[in-house]
Amino acid sequence: MRRLWLFLYDLDLALWVGGGSVFTLLVTPPIFRAFDRDRAGEVVNVLFPAYFPFMLAVSAVALLLLLLRGLRAPGARLALFLAATAVALNAWHLWKVYPDGLAVRRQVSSFVREPADSPARREFRRLHGISSALNVAVLVEGLVLLALARGLSREERRA
Repeated sequence: MRRLWLFLYDLDLALWVGGGSVFTLLVTPPIFRAFDRDRAGEVVNVLFPAYFPFMLAVSAVALLLLLLRGLRAPGARLALFLAATAVALNAWHLWKVYPDGLAVRRQVSSFVREPADSPARREFRRLHGISSALNVAVLVEGLVLLALARGLSREERRA
């Protein structure tokens, strides 16, 4: 049973960090290099409805697996805290920041033609900054959890 837990936890963290990193570092930048801001935004907006629930799901699974395993191993409390905050950040991102960004985005006629200092563009820029910070924070939490997982795995294998 321990090996199954370790496998599922490692797989979940790999999906979390791998999925988030691929989207953030490999998929999104080339889209914005290949298209103007309006078209790139349209393309990325097709991906967001899957990305944000995915990130919430993998962080929730990590939290659930940690709760099921208990707090015996070194670093387990920190791992539990990181997973819980990631769930909270992802939920806020999915259910508040993302919808607010969509609403403001609809007020911007064009990122290419509309002045950068328009109220809607300023608000979109603010929400985009929050969204980016949340995304980076959750990815960093996932990376720390991967590092902590090595300690959890060693402890679990010894037990």
